[in-house]
Amino acid sequence: MASKTVAAALAVLAGAAAAVTAPTPAQASAPGGKDVTAVMFEWNFASVARACTDELGPDGYGYVQVSPPNEHIQGSTWWTAYQPVSYRIGTKLGDRAAFRKMVDTCHAAGVKVVADAVVNHMANGSGTGTAGSSFTKYDYPGLYSAADMDDCTSTVTDYADRWNVQHCELVGLPDLDTSEEYVRKTIAGYLDDLLSLGVDGFRIDAAKHIAEDDLANIKSRLTDPGVYWKQETIGAAGEAVQPSEYYNTGDVQEFHYAYDLKRVFGSEKLAELKNFGEAWGYVPSGKASVFVTNHDTERNGTTLTYKNGAAYTLAHVFMLAWPYGSPDVHSGYEFTDNDAAGPDNGQVSACYTDGWKCQHAWREIASMVKFRNTAAGSAVTNWWDDGGNQIAFGRGDKAYVAINHEGASLTRTFQTSLPAGDYCDVQSGKGVTVNSAGRFTATLGADTALALHVGARTCGGGTGGDSGGSTATGASFNVNATTQWGQNIYVTGDNAALGGWNTGAALKLDPASYPVWKLTVSLPAGTSFAYKYLRKDANGNVTWESGANRTATVGSGGLVTLNDTWRD
Repeated sequence: MASKTVAAALAVLAGAAAAVTAPTPAQASAPGGKDVTAVMFEWNFASVARACTDELGPDGYGYVQVSPPNEHIQGSTWWTAYQPVSYRIGTKLGDRAAFRKMVDTCHAAGVKVVADAVVNHMANGSGTGTAGSSFTKYDYPGLYSAADMDDCTSTVTDYADRWNVQHCELVGLPDLDTSEEYVRKTIAGYLDDLLSLGVDGFRIDAAKHIAEDDLANIKSRLTDPGVYWKQETIGAAGEAVQPSEYYNTGDVQEFHYAYDLKRVFGSEKLAELKNFGEAWGYVPSGKASVFVTNHDTERNGTTLTYKNGAAYTLAHVFMLAWPYGSPDVHSGYEFTDNDAAGPDNGQVSACYTDGWKCQHAWREIASMVKFRNTAAGSAVTNWWDDGGNQIAFGRGDKAYVAINHEGASLTRTFQTSLPAGDYCDVQSGKGVTVNSAGRFTATLGADTALALHVGARTCGGGTGGDSGGSTATGASFNVNATTQWGQNIYVTGDNAALGGWNTGAALKLDPASYPVWKLTVSLPAGTSFAYKYLRKDANGNVTWESGANRTATVGSGGLVTLNDTWRD
């Protein structure tokens, strides 16, 4: 079994262009109107199905990407999923029946399914796989033997040498000889099997370690050679294999996009983003799969993570508002051990519990998916910045966003190209009125955003439009509270929906914008309630904030927003 260096090495799959003469399959791109993918990392199939119905479909996601569904080595680390034993559908995430049920459920919710496909290599080691298959390195009975592997059986060491990158073993993982007829036919058979179960696309893991003409040949054999196809092809200066070589087969993941978002949101100025995209040397927008973070990069420190608080959240707001590439939203789990697998074997009983972060459902992120769908095809207009970390821009007459990544609030009259009328700020759930000149005045708190689009004209869920993902009536809790590792902030109160003062039933707030913890709770209009915040540590010990009970009332029109500070 490979050591845990696999985790890091799977992230270091870098990429100089070369001419290829392979047959070019029919092309397929993400649909322009719904191009956002929720990447449900380590979620089991039943949990993915539920998310498609409850959140992804209603929120407007076009795709969901699932972790590799085929049999792999056993173990308690996430990277075991990237060491195949066979192409049988059977892992801790579910069996063939569960996988098919998930696909059918997601389709019913209007969400297409992308499968993470590991076809560059097989498992290093010996034993029994997750579906019961016995194996040893270079021998996978009924599937592959040593004759099907590349002739270089040493580890990749020189990324400036194309042959070394594409014929030797990625951290000791047996490298399949994808130039061979039998290997090509077998891989195509596996992908076709997934297509027969309803899969709509593939993310090709470690694609740079496979020659592009090999991938083109494999794809051309599929029953649907135009299937959506995105490839992990990390490019780096001076390396022999570059992402541009893979345009013929499909999209490529643009890692530099995520690297630069970390740098800009972390230590530079958002004003620099005015021409973000191809002008920065990235791949063409129509070929780019982009992200703020993924499962590799959030662990190796090259991109923002949920631990970066507001910078992470606001980077997602920008990505989903900005017209470049097709965005992936990583939805994973808390971790201190970079190798740890998903909690409870991938079972997500409820978001924000057992360590599941559910970034796809964060209000600030989920609300921007419909924003993006509404704005599709509209160019950037009405750019404004303060020369620092306050920016705003429109998407023609369809949408407008403002981002304040400063430590102080921003009050400004913004110029838009939106039609006059009432809108819902889908970030806060508050109403905004645009006048006949296309202007509105608003105040944005520190490290917050505002987003308007013509598909969300009211915040009450009435006939004027949808609520953009915000609760129609209820209370939006926002409390500035610092914690130590293992501690979380909760709220409870005198209403049953708030746990009835029972600390065991208190509601956990989300730290996505740490040190501000947030939660929106549905409550009927006109409801008056008392509430208070508490802190729980990993052992369940409770510390109440000081002072008297807080009180609030949900107005007759919708949402009451509570901006509080923890009282020591």
